[in-house]
Amino acid sequence: MMEELIELQQIKSAIESLIFISDKPLLIDDIKKVFENLESPKIREILEALKKEHDETGSGIRIVEIAGGFQMLTAPESAETIKKFYKIKHTEKLSGPSLETLAIIAYKQPVTRVDIEVIRGVNVDGVVKSLQEKGLIRIVGRKEVIGRPFVYGTTRQFLDYFGLKCLDELPKIEEFAQQELGADILLPSGDAEITPLTKEEEATLQQGELIKPNHGESHEDQKNP
Repeated sequence: MMEELIELQQIKSAIESLIFISDKPLLIDDIKKVFENLESPKIREILEALKKEHDETGSGIRIVEIAGGFQMLTAPESAETIKKFYKIKHTEKLSGPSLETLAIIAYKQPVTRVDIEVIRGVNVDGVVKSLQEKGLIRIVGRKEVIGRPFVYGTTRQFLDYFGLKCLDELPKIEEFAQQELGADILLPSGDAEITPLTKEEEATLQQGELIKPNHGESHEDQKNP
């Protein structure tokens, strides 16, 4: 009897670990593939027990049933603390050049790297890459001019970062009137058509493949075809 209880606790602990490492809701069928001797009702019983334990102990981590599977999420009552932490963390990581570039993209989007470089007067390849890695900007399409350069826009994470519900809540550009950046942001972006990425291009970007430097994305790119 004692051995059975120990074994059950080990299985329970292992299933909790699987939920923790899974990047999407963990399905009962997925768990069953690992524990072939466990029937689905028993697996659900263990999952419900784990869920109850996290709820009753007031844990900062909860197990929630989502889309037919189970996933670990932070406790709802910790939301404000987590939001505050990420604001501090993100602010520490964003440099002056990053904030300036991000402001240009936010107000002029969709915008190319060349547009940004014309405003800032410096190469922005590294800054743009850093902002992409932080999930604050993304490639949203191509500008229909010679070279068809990529155009960039902000993401939902950008809104979360600055505590905005939508882009309409951005400070009015007039608030930057006394700053050189504010005047430059008002530069016309042209009437060129913007086309969305193809499915193949989106797949390439999702796979993390490097963009070949021949799309007219920056002055530096154009020098090195």
